[in-house]
Amino acid sequence: MPLIRPFAGLRPTAGRAAEVAAPPYDVLNSEEARRMAEGKPWSFLHISKPEIDLPADTDPYAPAVYAKAVENLAQMAAAGVLARDTAPCFYAYRLIMGGHSQTGLVAAANVADYDTNRIRKHEFTRPDKEDDRVRQIEALNAQTGPVLLAYPDAPDVDALLAAATAREPDADVTRPDGIRHSIWVMADVATNARLSALFDALPALYIADGHHRSAAASRVAAARRAQGCDAQDASQYFLSVIFPHHQMQIMDYNRVVTDLNGLGADQFLARVADAFVVEAADAPVKPAQPRQFGVYMAGRWYKLAIRPERIPATDPVARLDVSLLSDNLLGPILGIADLRRDKRIDFVGGIRGLPELERRVNSGEMAVAFSLHPTRMEDLMAVADANQVMPPKSTWFEPKLADGLVSHILD
Repeated sequence: MPLIRPFAGLRPTAGRAAEVAAPPYDVLNSEEARRMAEGKPWSFLHISKPEIDLPADTDPYAPAVYAKAVENLAQMAAAGVLARDTAPCFYAYRLIMGGHSQTGLVAAANVADYDTNRIRKHEFTRPDKEDDRVRQIEALNAQTGPVLLAYPDAPDVDALLAAATAREPDADVTRPDGIRHSIWVMADVATNARLSALFDALPALYIADGHHRSAAASRVAAARRAQGCDAQDASQYFLSVIFPHHQMQIMDYNRVVTDLNGLGADQFLARVADAFVVEAADAPVKPAQPRQFGVYMAGRWYKLAIRPERIPATDPVARLDVSLLSDNLLGPILGIADLRRDKRIDFVGGIRGLPELERRVNSGEMAVAFSLHPTRMEDLMAVADANQVMPPKSTWFEPKLADGLVSHILD
């Protein structure tokens, strides 16, 4: 079976995309989604976060929530806000944020290739989050949140996407955050066959974001195979948007810690100097290259550079900047061994900027902040190729995909 294939997408009808497009379900809490969707009856948040249409104290995992999503989807289709294409298509998808642009392909990706690790993972998943996505897919009989994938160098794929996007887009939305989302329907059978063949020739695809969505799709696919579905069934594929890895933008994912583990500032810096070269800085430190870090505490910035002998020679996980910081500072000096569960540490996406680190420390909420260089796509791919797992909060991808522009119906 092909690695990817076209499908008949469920999309906003002409002129309705701006009313429908919404942030991904997992970047907003229920109250934020409720405020964002207020006065917007066709926002896709009514499908991806349907608890916003139920009493405020509703458990977001209650059966009534998934039932409300089904009701809302049916209403949007009945009102002509959403309609399904009549033939299988690929869709080109361009994201523009400021001066950054990336163009990828909306496709149905093969669950079997996910299961055999040709579509490669780099994160653990949580069962409760998987369960939520399974229930949502089964209730809607659709996948509405795309998995963000990356493909390795493939100039012929890049060229076909460039050709497909040379005309005016079929949907073009600039969200309130300033990010522009453009969709082109790719209905030409010969072009799509060529694209499928080019992807089949690739050694692997890489999950950038959406591990819970892909894991849930795998579970749904297995359940439906047990009920008699064959490999051609729509349930054996999952909704994805696949970008060239060299166009994807990973931002820094910074750390803030509540205390210095009983150390004074001078003691802390002296301990840090065992593994890092420490320099005082007269401006906020945004590391310009890997292996450099910034530290902010007590109103001052410092620049750290990991000592070369502390960098493991080959381990793709241990060589990551997030690992070097954890293994040489957060763990041995600050006593933070479990990034997932330790309540003393928090994480700040680079989209918020260095002033947010200063604010968290200056407020007294945190004692120290660490700025990092962004993880590189090549490093993520090396970890996935080694069948290993990235540390928590290693990557922050921007811009984010929108929900609602193309959905995958499982029939």
